[in-house]
Amino acid sequence: MKKAKSPIELSMPKFLWIPYLMLLGITLGVGLSVGVFAAPVIFNADDLLGSGVLTHYQEGLIMTQIFLKSNIVVTITCIAILVAEGYHFIRFYRDPITFYSAFVTVWSGFMFTLYYTPQIVEFQAQGESILENELFQKAHIASEWDFKIFVVALAILLGRYLYRKIV
Repeated sequence: MKKAKSPIELSMPKFLWIPYLMLLGITLGVGLSVGVFAAPVIFNADDLLGSGVLTHYQEGLIMTQIFLKSNIVVTITCIAILVAEGYHFIRFYRDPITFYSAFVTVWSGFMFTLYYTPQIVEFQAQGESILENELFQKAHIASEWDFKIFVVALAILLGRYLYRKIV
């Protein structure tokens, strides 16, 4: 008796599945690296280099450059998720957890890359005095939360695919 194939195997050929899952994993790694490793080190540079080497504004400029580079990966991943999940939706391979985590990942990813990052770059162009601006502070906090939501939703999406593949 033949064992029935799981819906996950039928949804896309392996030569597309493997790069898709790798892209999700790489992007999750980039998100964790930027948020968990780079940001705390850069914003606590005084502990490593001594006080007075970099201002908080200069640390923010460095972090912005890191995010601008990581945004390329985030944008590519969001586009890939839209294509893959759109294909799954059209082919009736629907899973609520996958659908909602993909939606939140794409929404928060594009909000970060297309809204928050350009807004913060625009704020930074006004100079160091912007750090005292309440609107900048609120936008920065919102962008931090958005990026955290992106990473968690991406982890759920990847985890769900790996769980469905294993079980």
